Amino acid sequence: MSEVILDTADPAAIPVRALLESETGPALDAAPPAAKAFAATSDFKGKAGQVLAVPGADGALASVLFGLGASANPMEFRTLAAKLPAGTYRIAHAPKAMAPDQIALAFSLGSYKFDRYKAHGAEKARLVAEGCDVAEVRQVAHACALARDMVNTPANDMGPLQIETIAREIAEQHGAEITVVTGDGLLEANYPAVHAVGRAAVAERAPRFIEISWGQAKHPLVALVGKGVVFDTGGLDIKPSAGMRQMKKDMGGAAHALALARMVMTARLPVRLAVLIPVVENAISGDAMRPGDVLASRKGISIEVGNTDAEGRLILADALTRAGELAPALTLDFATLTGAARVALGPQLPPFYTDDEELAGQIAAHAEAASDPVWRMPLWKGYVDALDSDVAEIKNDPDAWAQAGSVTAALFLQRFAPPGPWAHFDIFAWNPRNRPGWPAGAEAQAIRGLYGLLRERFV
Repeated sequence: MSEVILDTADPAAIPVRALLESETGPALDAAPPAAKAFAATSDFKGKAGQVLAVPGADGALASVLFGLGASANPMEFRTLAAKLPAGTYRIAHAPKAMAPDQIALAFSLGSYKFDRYKAHGAEKARLVAEGCDVAEVRQVAHACALARDMVNTPANDMGPLQIETIAREIAEQHGAEITVVTGDGLLEANYPAVHAVGRAAVAERAPRFIEISWGQAKHPLVALVGKGVVFDTGGLDIKPSAGMRQMKKDMGGAAHALALARMVMTARLPVRLAVLIPVVENAISGDAMRPGDVLASRKGISIEVGNTDAEGRLILADALTRAGELAPALTLDFATLTGAARVALGPQLPPFYTDDEELAGQIAAHAEAASDPVWRMPLWKGYVDALDSDVAEIKNDPDAWAQAGSVTAALFLQRFAPPGPWAHFDIFAWNPRNRPGWPAGAEAQAIRGLYGLLRERFV
């Protein structure tokens, strides 16, 4: 990606004054009369997202006023990046509560555009970053852009092999080890649920299990698990066309696990990483799994398939079991798992699940600090019985009486999760509404806050 955060001063950079609503009146009173009059004519009051381009005596852009609204949320600078015309800028004023690193990162996130299939990409505004760690800002922004690019790319160009290729590139760049088990090799390696979900795909899109290992043996192990369903037809319980339209994003969990792993490895945090990614296409063919089939799992727990469209939890069952074999100090899994999570919390606020109170508090605190919102939901034990099967030890589609689909999906995963601290993130990875700084399409969720958590938890 082209760099929008610059680490060298530019005397020609256009100054930007970022103002809270409470600051705007006094700031304009102290401004030159022409600028004050122009702001009044333009009805600039410092409301969130307001951008006022102030011309100089020659008519050229001389400065910018940017409204932050009532509170100092650095993510408002995503809006600024999207609204500024191409050019080079610097922050001449911002509230003291806003750290330069947060401003620069928000500006970079807001500059993101997915233009892989466009003939010509548009010029972007660039920001001279003063008083911040430019390398750190760039690496986090690049990792988030990787996740968004992967999710935005259609399934014909982001199949199992492409995800494997990206994983290999990350591993090679950081000196990590990588193993990939493909096709019928999954049965020999004891990943039967991954194989069952992906076996209906054509040979060149065969299912696979990717495992990346990085770090020194003396450091605690962090397992990152990501759902990698490159496209979800629903299987024989086929989705309607409207439900299938965005299913290129069903590998969003894999994209997020790889992006967070890249952040950790680039920063060389004192941890060992195990990145575990089951990658499948939930296709339809004569070899597709059927409703009523009973699958084996790596953990030895038999699973009745009540609905072939609840496939993500099946592949995660094998991946979480593998994580447990490695005795991690912390396990985090990411999945675009349920529509029920969107019904509960909408697209902007992904739920997470954990029974570890200390971990829950750390996740919430770091999410707030990074302006990367998540919301804890309960692993409500009263719904566990909804997963009982008459013919197997568990089933993948809960009884309708339980209703809470995101909760029951998390309870299913908990059956396979490693002992010790574990959290499950039911992400959406998507902006359904286009707005400045948050373009419609892929979004990176939860991983910036979790990166901050890992930096603090493992020191």
